[in-house]
Amino acid sequence: MIQNLARVYSAELEGIDARLIEVEADLNVGLHAFNIVGLADKALNEAKERVNSALKNSGVKPPNRENRRITINLAPADVKKAGSQYDLAIALGYLCATKQIGEFEARDKIFLGELALDGRLRPINGALSIAQMAASLNFAYVFLPAENANEAAAIKNIKVVPLEKLDDAIFFLEGKRNILPKTFKEEEAERTMAPDFSEIKGQENAKRALMIAAAGGHNILMIGPPGVGKSFLAQALAGILPDLATSEAIEITKILSAGGLGPRGLIRRRPFRAPHQTASTAALIGGGADPKPGEITLAHRGILFLDELPEFQKNALEALRQPMESGMVHVARAKHRLIFPAKFTLVAAMNPCPCGYYGAADRACTCSAYEVIKYQKKISGPLLDRIDLQIKAGNVKIDDLRKGERQQPMNDSIKTKVEAARNAQRKRFAARNIKIETNAEMSSRETEDMMNLDPDAEKFLGTFNKSAISPRSYFRILKVARTIADIDGKEMVTAEYLAEAFSYRIRDEI
Repeated sequence: MIQNLARVYSAELEGIDARLIEVEADLNVGLHAFNIVGLADKALNEAKERVNSALKNSGVKPPNRENRRITINLAPADVKKAGSQYDLAIALGYLCATKQIGEFEARDKIFLGELALDGRLRPINGALSIAQMAASLNFAYVFLPAENANEAAAIKNIKVVPLEKLDDAIFFLEGKRNILPKTFKEEEAERTMAPDFSEIKGQENAKRALMIAAAGGHNILMIGPPGVGKSFLAQALAGILPDLATSEAIEITKILSAGGLGPRGLIRRRPFRAPHQTASTAALIGGGADPKPGEITLAHRGILFLDELPEFQKNALEALRQPMESGMVHVARAKHRLIFPAKFTLVAAMNPCPCGYYGAADRACTCSAYEVIKYQKKISGPLLDRIDLQIKAGNVKIDDLRKGERQQPMNDSIKTKVEAARNAQRKRFAARNIKIETNAEMSSRETEDMMNLDPDAEKFLGTFNKSAISPRSYFRILKVARTIADIDGKEMVTAEYLAEAFSYRIRDEI
């Protein structure tokens, strides 16, 4: 029987998901050596020094006082291990192998946490993903830093043990200290400082389009001269999006937690990401040597706002096309192939020309025809074809800005309509066992099945033959019309709804 071998469990993040890792500790006779094997990166190899100091300062004999060969193996050995979350598991594996801790059942426990030199536990990334993985594999306990406990406790069927320091784990496992498992506590959601629609003067067409975009998850492009409020309109959209369902909150929290961007609890507000025009393709889409989610994944179930759209790198914009269709992005590297979710609502804004005043009624454009065409050609036809709502945001006269009394806040009433439309969509999808959330996610077949056109609408579709629209545009018009009907609480799609949806596809300049 092997006396100097111990095995505990930890986890590795792969993208936004977690993978179980066995941490084996073995002692052999020989001169002192402390080796970590199993494709460990530099941060993980440095765990030897952190573990030595943390054990010493916690009152137990550290590895550097042992005149034996200590080997820590992280299995599977062909999976690259990165990060400092293995410190706690390595320390406990060593204590088990040296019999400095009483025997305990390790097969139902996962240990995570970075050790400070004095034995304190520092928070890690991806606690929610790891807890979800542990629950799916029928583990009973997850031991992790107290700062991560509330986040992990959002997953049911798993006991989350919050730890402040290393000796908390030691005494708990020996039965000398009682630590109650963390109970999930819904923290007060951070208030979204979105502008209210009542603050937007004029722009009635844009406000209507934004409500449709929110109700159906549709992409929207706003074209207009500088200073008319395109960015302000995009920010206002965040204030009328429906509240997150628990399943959506877990999805979003997993993504942000894996990147170290989330709070220590479930996120209850939809993300609003606004990358700068200089963002690279990898930053926007995701990737890198060690693949990380990009902005489109960080905007999952929320808004991706691209201001000054033509100023983004062309290859970065073209890379948006596939995720906009599928709602996911595939990142392939030599040793990695990951799939990141990317169901976002694209909100884009642009000027009609380099100077910004092409087509403006109150100011002359200084650009040549060649410059206007060259600027507009930066946005390819296939990308534009994937944007459901394309509107003009015109200038508002100063007199219109000044006149009129201050209106009552409008966001709550608009949000109520948006949520009612989304609920109607969910019921329709559930009745057909379709696992999507919004009209924008429907396939072509699903769109045809769910349109429910009246006779006049069927006749109106015949006019599309005279328009140079692609099959993709045709189905996107149908989806928008379906959303407009849902906003009005109608099951039947009329010719009026189709006409409004069609009006958002007509472009003069672009």
